[in-house]
Amino acid sequence: MSDEDITLTAGDAEVTVQPGNGGRVGGLRIGGVEVLRQGERFGCFPMVPWCGRTRDGRFLDGATVRQLPLNAPPHAIHGTARDGAWRTARTSTAEAVLTHELTDPWPHPGRVTQAVALTGEALTLTMSVETYESSFPAQIGWHPWFNRNLGGEDVTLDFAPAWQEERGDDHLPTGNRIDPKPGPWDDCFGMPGGVDVTLTWPGQLELKVTSREEWVVVYDEQEAAVCVEPQTGPPNGLNTLPRLVTPLEPLEATTTWSWRRL
Repeated sequence: MSDEDITLTAGDAEVTVQPGNGGRVGGLRIGGVEVLRQGERFGCFPMVPWCGRTRDGRFLDGATVRQLPLNAPPHAIHGTARDGAWRTARTSTAEAVLTHELTDPWPHPGRVTQAVALTGEALTLTMSVETYESSFPAQIGWHPWFNRNLGGEDVTLDFAPAWQEERGDDHLPTGNRIDPKPGPWDDCFGMPGGVDVTLTWPGQLELKVTSREEWVVVYDEQEAAVCVEPQTGPPNGLNTLPRLVTPLEPLEATTTWSWRRL
């Protein structure tokens, strides 16, 4: 099937999925109001096969040191799939399933599958990574850009992390866990019971970002948008907390955005 944009609808919600633009969710409109920041690099893109920054673009793959392109010098950031083409495997009124083949510069052949499922009250994103040959470390995450303002008051964030990853001058976790600090943030937090972050646009909309994963990066240093990014490990996780994709066991993760009108 083609890589043209796909529109999903359920109730008064409408989602645009963009296989040809990195498999991202390009828009989420609730009652006609666009929730995601618009633009080619925004919306909500999948982070795979790693999330956030990988230090110096290097990671240990078994006994081999691999070098990735430095797309955020001096680091490699947010994986390769957001820059690649995805294919549409199937669609219906309220669901789309996309696939992406892992190729150079990622050193292992594999396949990423992402399912986008919409109801009138929620959007669920599910992603899996499979290997065709050898096992390899990987991460899965999502990077949504939520509009800071929907025409009323600015959004507020509410969440209760167990810890914050101390961030070094290089923007990577130092390995120390500290008590959560007030924002603004470009930081990773631990939520062992699962990611649970509530965004509230007062008088308009409440949206909860949840996931069974226990890591979330919150980025709210930009004026136009705030990002709440559930992921399977912290930044630089290919080195510090790798999750292994094996021929018998793919890596899978899910996040759900549920909302109610205020």
